[in-house]
Amino acid sequence: MNVFEIASEAELAQLAEKILPQWNVGDIVALEGPLGAGKTTFVRACLRACGYEGAVRSPTFNLIQSFPTDPPILHSDLYRVKSAAGLGLEDEFADHLTFIEWPDRMADLIPAEECWWVQIEFGQTAEARIVTVTPPISGR
Repeated sequence: MNVFEIASEAELAQLAEKILPQWNVGDIVALEGPLGAGKTTFVRACLRACGYEGAVRSPTFNLIQSFPTDPPILHSDLYRVKSAAGLGLEDEFADHLTFIEWPDRMADLIPAEECWWVQIEFGQTAEARIVTVTPPISGR
């Protein structure tokens, strides 16, 4: 587990770029934190680091977005659902680096110990964040 104190959105983007090379197709990154903490901002930074230049919004209403990057990225926001069961999300795991916001709703899809965990919490100032990155326990 690594803990980072971030002073700004720009530093959050730098952290995302630094961590991204550790992740591969088939990895699942569970993003936790309160509303507005920066989960989508973190995913956007990862997408930018992969060369994606289009708009990146939270998939709160369409639930899942796929991006043609290298590696291919899937971004899911499960805030509006009680469970991810029936969405077909698990069908995409093998072919994408997958980011999931509100991962507590995916409990039935994959064991928590097989995911990377990125916890983003508010810091001491409006832009500050505390980011905790935990690799999978299973060595996935």
